Amino acid sequence: MLALQIIIVVIAIVLGARLGSVAIGFAGGFGVLLLGLTGAPVSKDDIPFDVIGIIMSVIAAIAAMQRAGGMDYLVHLAERLLRKNPKYVTYLAPIVTYLMTLLAGTGHTAFSTLPVIVEVAKEGNVRPSRPLSISVVASQVAICASPISAAVVFLASLLEPEGISYLGILGVLIPATFIAIFPTAFIVNRLGVPLEKDPIYQERLKEGLVNPPSRSPEYKPPRSARASVLIFLVSIVLVMAYATAISDQVGLIHDPALPRNEAIMSLMLATATIIVLVAKIPAAEVLNTQVFRSGMSACVCVLGVAWLGTTIINAHIDGIGELSSGVLQRWPWMLAVVLFFAAALLYSQAATTKALMPAALALGVSPLMAVAAFPAVSALFILPTYPTLLAAVEMDDTGSTRIGSYVFNHPFLVPGVINIAVSVVLCYLLGSVIL
Repeated sequence: MLALQIIIVVIAIVLGARLGSVAIGFAGGFGVLLLGLTGAPVSKDDIPFDVIGIIMSVIAAIAAMQRAGGMDYLVHLAERLLRKNPKYVTYLAPIVTYLMTLLAGTGHTAFSTLPVIVEVAKEGNVRPSRPLSISVVASQVAICASPISAAVVFLASLLEPEGISYLGILGVLIPATFIAIFPTAFIVNRLGVPLEKDPIYQERLKEGLVNPPSRSPEYKPPRSARASVLIFLVSIVLVMAYATAISDQVGLIHDPALPRNEAIMSLMLATATIIVLVAKIPAAEVLNTQVFRSGMSACVCVLGVAWLGTTIINAHIDGIGELSSGVLQRWPWMLAVVLFFAAALLYSQAATTKALMPAALALGVSPLMAVAAFPAVSALFILPTYPTLLAAVEMDDTGSTRIGSYVFNHPFLVPGVINIAVSVVLCYLLGSVIL
């Protein structure tokens, strides 16, 4: 029966990946149905309602900010930075996408910066695949360091009973994942032939398929844009301050009436309300923003995939424990390898964390190793099917960012593996000192 259930899970994940977009969540739910019919216990407790609630509330606030012009304002600031230093776009672009994701808690913010990165790269005669590949990877890994990402919040809820504070986790993950950008960008900046020597680029150039570098029209941000960004940033600071104040390690607020997860959700919804009031935007139009549509799609994906993964793991947790406990105790770094490949299938940092991290801790993995291995849940680039990855391929009219005929030979794989490997090592080193 176990073999049949594993086949069901694999088929559901592959089917979802082939259909793409929100169908990943659809197929996950279909897989849960089939697991139930084969005898696997299916429980509502395996549905990550807290994770989904955090994603929905954060997306609501970001979508309100986008409708108020805040995202355009942030992209404008990013464009100014990149155009001042087009030769260094491979180093600056991932910093931009990393910081935007760090603050927003979702990698979908990268969509708006990808066209700018392509134009600046062409302007500086830099092969666009270099900055695009590391920028997409950086936006994915930044989820593992965002104070308001569902994956980080869930990890904190698991580790706080072990004496690891929310602020301590951020103190390890933020510097480690940020520093990892630079050695990765250094290597990526040497991958692939120079743009002028790329035969595909030359062919597209002759056919008139490559547009010359263009600049955005003069942009004057409305007051609502700056105000919405400021309101959102203040809300993030409040989230971090409150989560720290109620933690057992700090203990400024004992027995809080508003737990951390509920505080994040209510504060993000309040933030969306304030933005709508201050910016005087029609609330109904928030539903039409690209961030809202992408975010709600992500919620369905997390619902289906995380439920699927948690269901099969809980159904066979005893056997998994017997098989894995010795391996993880002898080679604890194997947790990073497991998370790495699981993320490629589960398609979500939050879903991977929800499905595997509780089982890993139950098998005796140390809290330090759990934090160190955590960046590996961002390995969403192995299969070239993730939305931001596909968007980068589509937006690069030079043809330098392309998926090879063997599927895995794409420009995101090498920077992704390097970035996660460096992040894991740095997290372990910093965690040994901080935690």
